[in-house]
Amino acid sequence: MSKPPLRIGVLETGRPPEDLAAEFGDYPSMVGDWLSPLEAEFTSYAALDGKLPTDPAECDLWVITGSKFGVYEAHDWIAPLEQFIRDIRSAGRKMVGICFGHQLIAQALGGVVSKSARGWALGVHQYDTVNWPAPLGTDPGTIAIQAYHQDQVDVIPDGAIRIAQSDFCPNAALWYPGFAVTVQGHPEFAKPYTSALLESRRGTILSDDDVDQGQRNMALTTNRDHLAVLIGDGLKSF
Repeated sequence: MSKPPLRIGVLETGRPPEDLAAEFGDYPSMVGDWLSPLEAEFTSYAALDGKLPTDPAECDLWVITGSKFGVYEAHDWIAPLEQFIRDIRSAGRKMVGICFGHQLIAQALGGVVSKSARGWALGVHQYDTVNWPAPLGTDPGTIAIQAYHQDQVDVIPDGAIRIAQSDFCPNAALWYPGFAVTVQGHPEFAKPYTSALLESRRGTILSDDDVDQGQRNMALTTNRDHLAVLIGDGLKSF
């Protein structure tokens, strides 16, 4: 008898600009592309529209996407999603948090998130690994992925362990033993999408200097594919 496929639920908390979505797809599809080595069945839920699953057991792994919103903002869909995060943990299911998801999982479990005085992180950023957990396999030494954020996790929740950091982003990745792995960057973002996103924000949300620096960062190599493999290999035990 063949093994049942892994079930991954993607909790959609943001959407790309409409003109970019037509070319690059939505965030759940980007997550699916990034985690394609896991050979899973993907189901997306529009959490930002108040559409949450009824049961944490519907999926084996839950992924929270990035978003233009702040986790500390008073949107009526955020508190129910925080409760669902706690329900997932209680049910013994696993989670991956990306950018907004990284921040929301921390906040839901008692951490503190705020807008960083360091400004914008844009383009490929490199984070040094620390306290690397054995369940995630061999320590890669560096996590190098796309970044697009101002907010950061300032205080990590009790029980969370920092596993990657940089001077710009001290809590770049967190491990919640037996529950979750979260990253501040965007492993699901490919370079063409991130580059187009930066240009779409030039002169409005982002200054010319910010965009130019972010585009220069595109020359750095990412290891997002390796990160997907590490998550897949460690899924049963992280």
